[in-house]
Amino acid sequence: MKQGDLVVRQSYGGDVLFRIEMLQSENVILKGLDFRLLADAPRHDLMSIHDFTGSHSTGLMRQKASQAFRQMQSAVEESLSSERFEALNRTNGDSLYFEWPGKVLHLDGDANYLKKSMQLYESMKIPADGYFVSESKMAEALLRLLPQSQPDIVVITGHDGVLKNRQGVDLNSLSSYKNSQHFVNAVRVAREYERNLDSLIVVAGACQSHYEALLHAGANFASSPGRILIHALDPVYIAVKASYTPLKDVIDLPELVSGTISGIDGVGGIETFGRYRVGYPRPKTYA
Repeated sequence: MKQGDLVVRQSYGGDVLFRIEMLQSENVILKGLDFRLLADAPRHDLMSIHDFTGSHSTGLMRQKASQAFRQMQSAVEESLSSERFEALNRTNGDSLYFEWPGKVLHLDGDANYLKKSMQLYESMKIPADGYFVSESKMAEALLRLLPQSQPDIVVITGHDGVLKNRQGVDLNSLSSYKNSQHFVNAVRVAREYERNLDSLIVVAGACQSHYEALLHAGANFASSPGRILIHALDPVYIAVKASYTPLKDVIDLPELVSGTISGIDGVGGIETFGRYRVGYPRPKTYA
């Protein structure tokens, strides 16, 4: 067993696939491969994915997540402004209009998820700056990156989780979470930079994060109302929807939540206007 190996926890029936992040004397630090979950487990509870002979729940879960992502990507593509954009051109008899989706600044505590997220932004033609930053340093990083990037939407995510090994876990206390306090600190920095909830949309949280604390700190959208595992790309889906919702329209919350992989227990938020604009005339290309 070594760093980077893919393993499951036998005591949990192999429900989540993890990558070994760090080996300690008796315990192992794990990062979810599909879910934004940071966990630790005793060595004896872990088994290589290749040797696991229990139920096939891990494989089925990955298959379900992959299918859900394809559906999510298809739904986003269909909801992009192409129809509105084409209708605008037809109505005005002019093809000189162009689209201006909201810009995203994405801070991620996981380099692999950041790479996948940036690929999705690129495929959706959304301008985005992405940075791999440990959760504990996100607030400090935003002090520099927000003025530099000047985004319309900021995503603050990585890994989180409820600290199960503590007696009498209080889900209302930030001390019961691995990284929720760091996310809250980062959200507060974002709100000090821009207090208008519609001028800067903040998407924050990861698996089992303190949903209420993130909203009270100033996030527009956060995880997790039901303290569940959320899919790695759910924060990205929210950012994409915000980027392509017209400036004059309020983002449809039920539609937004139902479109995510995690659903109503995974993410939620407050009424927020979109950041998509139409421009005129189309910029010229000079040789």
